[in-house]
Amino acid sequence: MAKAKPFIKWVGGKSQLIEQLEALLPADFGKWENVTYIEPFVGGGAMLFYMLQCYPNIKRAVINDINSDLVVCYKTVRDTPDLLIESLKDIENSYLSLQTEDERRNFFLAVRDRYNEKNLDPIENTTKFFFLNRTCFNGLYRVNKKGYFNVPFGKYSNPTICDSETIRKDSELLQRVDILAGDFEETFKCATGKTLFYFDPPYRPLSDTSSFNDYTKEAFNDDAQIRLKEYCDKINEAGFEFMLSNSDCKGKNEEDNFFDVLYRNYWIERVWASRSINSNPNKRGKLTEILVRNYQNTNANSKNIVMTSDGFAGAKAENKKIV
Repeated sequence: MAKAKPFIKWVGGKSQLIEQLEALLPADFGKWENVTYIEPFVGGGAMLFYMLQCYPNIKRAVINDINSDLVVCYKTVRDTPDLLIESLKDIENSYLSLQTEDERRNFFLAVRDRYNEKNLDPIENTTKFFFLNRTCFNGLYRVNKKGYFNVPFGKYSNPTICDSETIRKDSELLQRVDILAGDFEETFKCATGKTLFYFDPPYRPLSDTSSFNDYTKEAFNDDAQIRLKEYCDKINEAGFEFMLSNSDCKGKNEEDNFFDVLYRNYWIERVWASRSINSNPNKRGKLTEILVRNYQNTNANSKNIVMTSDGFAGAKAENKKIV
C-alpha cells in the first residue's frame, strides 16, 4: 500500500532525515492525547506527512508558509484533488508529446511566463507550480526580488508531472490540516493543550554563495533567525514543545558559533544530511545540520539509541544541554 509523501520537490526537504527526527521527538509523544501539531514553515511537508501517518493521536495539524503559491498548492491538493489531477494530466500529455529539447524549453518558458503573471485561479496556478517544479533545473523553487519564479529549464527526458496516487493519498491526510499563509509568528494562536511545533525555516547560508533560501522575495536573514529564536522562547514559556532544524554553521567554520550561542539554553544535536543542490556535483555530499529542542527526554533516550553518521545504533549516550 502506497504511503503519502511530499507532492513536490523542495530544497532542504526532510525525507532523508525522518529517522533522525523521529528519534528526537519527545519520548512519550505517542502517548500524548489530543495532540496539536504545528509546522510554521511547511515547505515540502515530508515531516508533516510522516507525522500524520504514524501518530493517530494528532487530532489537529496546522501548517503555514509565507510562500502564497505553495499554500495554494496545499489547499488545492486537499480540497480539489480530482480537478487538479485532470489538469496535470493535460499539461503532462502536452509536454511529453513534444519531441525536441527546443520545443520543450519553449513550452517550459511559456508556462513560466504565464505563472509569473500572478492572476491564475487555484487549479491553473497549482498545475503550473507542479509542472515547473518537475521540469525546472534541479527541482529548485527560487524567486527574484520581484517574486517571479526564475529557475531555468531542466532537460529531463521523462518527468512525472502527474502523480495521481500521491495526490490522492496526500489529500486524504490533509483533511485533518488547517492551512495558513503568513508570518511564522501567527501560528502561536493555534497552539492549545498538548502541542508540538516543528520548525524547518530557510537555512542560514554556510557561505556567501550557498544561499538557496529564496523561496519568497522576502529575505530570511540573521535578524529573522534571531526573531525565530525569540518566538521559540515564547513557545517554551507557554509550556509547549518545539523541535527546530537548521544548518550547522560550525561544521563549515569551527569559529562560527551563531546557533550554539543563540540556542544555548536548549538541547542541540548534530545530524548528518546529504546536500544535493550545488550546481557542481563535486561539492555535493554530507554535512551536519543542527536539531534544537526544548525538552530533554527523546525517543532515542527511551530506546537506548545513540545517533551516528550511519543511522542509529549502540548504547544510549548522555544528552547534554548546550550552555
